[in-house]
Amino acid sequence: MKTTLLLPTLNEIEGMKLIMPRVKREWVDEIVVIDGGSTDGTVEYAKEQGYRVIHQTTRGITRAYQEVLPHLKGDVVIAFSPDNNSVPERIPDLVTKMREGYDMVIVSRYLPGATSDDDDAVTAFGNWMFTKMINVFFGGSYTDSLVMMRAWRIELERDLPVRYPRAGIEPYLSIRCAKRKLKVGEIPGDEPLRVGSPRKMSPFFNGLDILRLIGSELLRRD
Repeated sequence: MKTTLLLPTLNEIEGMKLIMPRVKREWVDEIVVIDGGSTDGTVEYAKEQGYRVIHQTTRGITRAYQEVLPHLKGDVVIAFSPDNNSVPERIPDLVTKMREGYDMVIVSRYLPGATSDDDDAVTAFGNWMFTKMINVFFGGSYTDSLVMMRAWRIELERDLPVRYPRAGIEPYLSIRCAKRKLKVGEIPGDEPLRVGSPRKMSPFFNGLDILRLIGSELLRRD
């Protein structure tokens, strides 16, 4: 089982310099950065560290995944936020869990023993609501369906919902695994406060796209 640590970036130099020295090379087989047009030195820093950098030609986080996936060498992708929201020390735990035969493993902010310092009232409610909807409508048993930090088998990535670019691939993966009754696990993991550039996610517009995604998946027969 080969693993790829995937870092979506857009002006994350401060977080990269803080977090990436804690990531040990032996944890994964490759580290890939998909960059959405950084101008703050993120790309230059990534190349200095020897990471493979792929330049995104479209806009939006969902389209970033669509562009980068064909270039990855890993059987398993570990999505990692280099803005301090993801805790590097959970990477080996994800790899260990995936080796047990899981199709996806999520680092949950809401399992006992974990906390999110980055949540506010709006995002906390949104995370709870969408997770509840995915569990009820698709038979999931998630505590955290939206968090970025997770590992999944790359063959799960088919027909990415690019018509809902703000939804991200996290709810899509959660829905796909639940509908197909795949083997999914969760491990607890904190979400520290992000550092560097301001949050790029808009709770209203992202939430609207997630609702549209859920609706389209309810009508989809696979």
